[in-house]
Amino acid sequence: MMNSSPAVFLATLLLAPTVLAASTADFAVTGTITPNACEPMLSSGGVVDYGKMPAKELNSASPTSLLPQTMQLEIQCEAPTFIALSTIDNRAGTAAINQNWHGLGTTANDEKLGSAGFGLYNAMADGVAAKTITSIDGGATWIPSVLLGHHVITSIAAAGNSVTPIAVTRFNADLRVYTMVDGTDRLTVLDEVPLDGHATVQLKYL
Repeated sequence: MMNSSPAVFLATLLLAPTVLAASTADFAVTGTITPNACEPMLSSGGVVDYGKMPAKELNSASPTSLLPQTMQLEIQCEAPTFIALSTIDNRAGTAAINQNWHGLGTTANDEKLGSAGFGLYNAMADGVAAKTITSIDGGATWIPSVLLGHHVITSIAAAGNSVTPIAVTRFNADLRVYTMVDGTDRLTVLDEVPLDGHATVQLKYL
């Protein structure tokens, strides 16, 4: 079972409603005990800043691809743990491209500014070269992929032909950010318009 809740035991007591003359009452105790706690960390505070971009330097009729930026992702676990990653798009609905791209916010006229996508490269698991694998069905099947997104989960496998997740204590990878700004013909730029992309890397336990 995959779970992304904190490493605590949660118990809920559910009392079934009773009526007059009832002689029994059902209850259930539910909860989840997660594996060893893991902590993800990103370099540069997780911030990519492209600075000021004059509109005249951007494509007018087609999206402009900005220079990819790279951060370092590190995950430390208390003991070998099967984990997976996904993202939460905190600007959902503003991506100019669908699927696993993330939004960059909108102009004052509600025009979508562009999209950002993420990939994991040069993966290392406990100091040994590894690879990333992706699942679109909650972990039932896996394929090799560098994609990190909000419609998939991404795990770690041994280098080579394996597509089976492995338990890790320490995971390192380059997290590359790909950013595209939509064509300025489709954007109202009468004043400074900030790129407002914001996503959360979510760690799950397999």
